[in-house]
Amino acid sequence: MDRSNRLQFTTKTEILWSTTGCRFQKLSQSPLRVGSVNVAPSSVVRDLGIYLDSDVSMRSHVATTVSACFLMLRQLWIVCRSLPRSVLQSLMSSLVLSRLDHGNTTLTGIPSYLLQQLLLVVKLVARLVFSSSRYNHITPLLHQLHWLRAPERIQFKLAVLMFKCLQGTAPSFLADKLRYISNFGTWRGLRSSSSLTLNVRRTRLSTVGDRAFPVAAARTWNSLPQHVTSAPSMSAF
Repeated sequence: MDRSNRLQFTTKTEILWSTTGCRFQKLSQSPLRVGSVNVAPSSVVRDLGIYLDSDVSMRSHVATTVSACFLMLRQLWIVCRSLPRSVLQSLMSSLVLSRLDHGNTTLTGIPSYLLQQLLLVVKLVARLVFSSSRYNHITPLLHQLHWLRAPERIQFKLAVLMFKCLQGTAPSFLADKLRYISNFGTWRGLRSSSSLTLNVRRTRLSTVGDRAFPVAAARTWNSLPQHVTSAPSMSAF
């Protein structure tokens, strides 16, 4: 126990073995003795409202988020016909979409079937705001609301975090992992060395390594137009 940092092991403390699904079955599931407390391993843990699976698949977080959003939508559906559209739109943004956006940068690179579950929530929210039929196209409704789809919401949040890192307003443990290509002497002859292109690290596993922040964030940043990456302020960005 680290009493200097006011940390204590309690009966609610859990251990997460982060590994593949096949290897997780081979690991010991017996409690780990730490001091006078037995800490039980778990396949899913919660940290700052984000559910982490042992295989870092984020299935539990997506399932929990979608379930919470649908629960809120059922409650709002009862009164949606009695509210003006502007009020209903504000309620949907603050009570439903805010849940969808919480910690969504951790969902970068998740499988498409999980993204479809999140996208379903956005579509349903937009249809409820306009009392639209499920057979109508969703794109015009999203354009009118100025809302992004679930995958774009994740990329937008990641790009904003990248801008903060490069401007020095983000935590150093994130910003220190980013490097411009121009910082590498061997690449100074390349055209990209004179731009704001970031170095993308090589990874061994696309399912996990490509989703790491230095890799996913650098790829997102490099995909943005130059007039966006060279924005002088957050509001301009």
